[in-house]
Amino acid sequence: MEQGDKIFVAGHRGLVGSAIVRQLKHLGYHHVCFASHKELDLCDRAKTDAFFKKEKPRYLFMCAAKVGGILANNDHPADFICQNIAIAQNTIMAAHAHQVERVLFLGSSCIYPKLTPQPMEESALLTGPLEITNRPYAIAKIAGIEMCSAFNRQYGTQFLAAMPTNLYGPEDNYHLTHSHVLPALIRKCHEAKLSSAETLYLWGTGTPRRDFLYSDDLADACIFLMNLPDSQFNSLLKEGEFPIVNVGYGADMSIKELAEMVKTIVGYQGKIAWDSAKPDGTPRKLMNSQKIQRLGWRPKTDIIAGVKQSYADYLQRYAANHVELLSN
Repeated sequence: MEQGDKIFVAGHRGLVGSAIVRQLKHLGYHHVCFASHKELDLCDRAKTDAFFKKEKPRYLFMCAAKVGGILANNDHPADFICQNIAIAQNTIMAAHAHQVERVLFLGSSCIYPKLTPQPMEESALLTGPLEITNRPYAIAKIAGIEMCSAFNRQYGTQFLAAMPTNLYGPEDNYHLTHSHVLPALIRKCHEAKLSSAETLYLWGTGTPRRDFLYSDDLADACIFLMNLPDSQFNSLLKEGEFPIVNVGYGADMSIKELAEMVKTIVGYQGKIAWDSAKPDGTPRKLMNSQKIQRLGWRPKTDIIAGVKQSYADYLQRYAANHVELLSN
């Protein structure tokens, strides 16, 4: 990408999109375009096509999606599959129709089978059943990956899909029921601290293990991939293979270990109890990121430092009037 190229970041207000916009601006890219959901509903094919026709971006970071945690996925499966398939279809079709040079489609680690061997490799896709609680979302993301593959095969496009692990960072969603595990833990521990609750009850057993990546590290990886020379970029688009590349931190931890870490960083003094009647989700999700590492990319942010920054972000955006910022 040249610094003057027009770059469209779809979903620029979300966790990933906002991180990519920050990084692009920091690196001197001065022709970044985006649109809010109110300005552009990507579920509307005609409006999406009209936007691409008018803006004519050369590169697309496809970060827009309907996302949420276990509860949101379980309660609204039709919304998750329908909206995410529509978003993927409309943007990918418009990108091809209006000659976008490269597309980076953001997927999710939930595309892999529930019981796939660990760490999860790109070749594990479609080798077993998905986790039932987020299967509609996963299938929508798999459909987006297959769309990238199909356009590459039929039209010779350069559409690549990146599969991030569990993400966290600035601009995260801290909703108690519609956020992912780490931001939800930050809010729950903070509110338990404010109320001086003796016990904080959390879902599941705490035994599932997850790989967590700071959002700015993912943004760095996405820009790294988009800037690969043609020979390396096209090596990720081999016919007969899914055009996907994993992006993970490279180490995992249990949800129980994560909860204790967040509790310490937030300063909550009570105890944590686990409701084993609630679902755990996939037992373990650790990404094999050797493909992108062989190309020269590595994550930079330690999880303790990242969680501290995320808590500071939460305090600044949601709780500045209630508590003092972290002293440590």
